[in-house]
Amino acid sequence: MIQRINYSNAAFEGYKAFADVYATLQQGSLPVELVNLVYLRVSQLNGCAFCIDMHSRDLLKLGVTVEKLLMVPVWRDAGSMFTSRERIALAWGETVTRVAETGIPDADYVEAAAEFDNKELADLTYAIGLMNAFNRFGVAFRSTPDCVNRV
Repeated sequence: MIQRINYSNAAFEGYKAFADVYATLQQGSLPVELVNLVYLRVSQLNGCAFCIDMHSRDLLKLGVTVEKLLMVPVWRDAGSMFTSRERIALAWGETVTRVAETGIPDADYVEAAAEFDNKELADLTYAIGLMNAFNRFGVAFRSTPDCVNRV
């Protein structure tokens, strides 16, 4: 895979605006580990190698076990490995990411709104939207994951 352009350098002002939202969410109403689990799942759905590598490493640094990390793609079948809150956040991340397919059913919203207060749900949805945008940049411009650079 050959990187097409470095979009963060090519349009720094736009990149900085997205990075500012990212920084705001890292300091927001939700635990960083929860947000990073959602970032990882969204990135998996979108096939963004750069983001999958980055968020996997971030989660490992936060102390998430390798076993839990490996189960993110199949979190529904992972039993008690994921908390109820994590499962609801991952489900919300999937339905929002797949909006063209799901239309985000009322039942999905009701489940998420029952677990997260309004600010948390808004922050979670901002995080999902942000990661979908970053995934599109990463895939469109073929951002190279750090793990590839080390080989």
